[in-house]
Amino acid sequence: MDIFFSGLTPALFSLALSVTLLAGVVKGMVGFAMPMIMISGLSSFLAPELALAALILPTVATNLQQAFRHGAGEVWGAIKRFKIFLLVGGMFLLGFAQLVSVIPSHLMLLSIGVIVSLFTGLQLLGWSPSFHHAPKRFEAFFGGVAGAIGGLSGIWGPPTVMYLTALDVAKKESLRIQGIIYGLGAMLLVVSHIGSGVLNAKTLPFSMAMLVPALLGLQIGFRLHDRIDQKNFKRLTQIVLFVAGLNLVRKGLMGL
Repeated sequence: MDIFFSGLTPALFSLALSVTLLAGVVKGMVGFAMPMIMISGLSSFLAPELALAALILPTVATNLQQAFRHGAGEVWGAIKRFKIFLLVGGMFLLGFAQLVSVIPSHLMLLSIGVIVSLFTGLQLLGWSPSFHHAPKRFEAFFGGVAGAIGGLSGIWGPPTVMYLTALDVAKKESLRIQGIIYGLGAMLLVVSHIGSGVLNAKTLPFSMAMLVPALLGLQIGFRLHDRIDQKNFKRLTQIVLFVAGLNLVRKGLMGL
């Protein structure tokens, strides 16, 4: 059993399960924020490498379930619609994951956090930009940013949600598209961090143990999501995204 505890006391292991359960609930409601909650909560009492490893398998499993929740019929259509975002994001994720020990990730987290916080704060105050007729290079930009941040920290939700929110994607489709984007990204993250050494014989069992609370929380979040209308869903998404941006700023400043 100690291999699942990864050297933690039972109390700290239970705390890790609770953090993951909360992350699953929030993800089920708005479609994202699991890595943000897990990396922020777990890294407060775990080594950063162990916290990052812990979120990898739960992220893969919850995103696959989120993407295919309503069947596989529209999944391929969503992939084709956002193919540029996915391709560019995937390339950046693979590249930046190998630079974890080289690039000062706190500077990137700080800059993205400031942008996300300002953008979402203005939306909460009533500003409503539209990206419906934005050029494809705009989609490529957001895909690249999301992939770079994801490769360095395991967090690629904020740039993705900024893009989808500005597109005003319907809540059911938003969850499906996010599940596809994050699911594919999470699979690449598994490959990347097997190579980087973050996911290894010691950390893999701990990540597997986090699957149970993650999937349970996701189901609870799905039930809450189904009760929210489109307007309140968008508002809730903006609030969570604003908090995510502030969290990135906090993480960036802590690294200075």
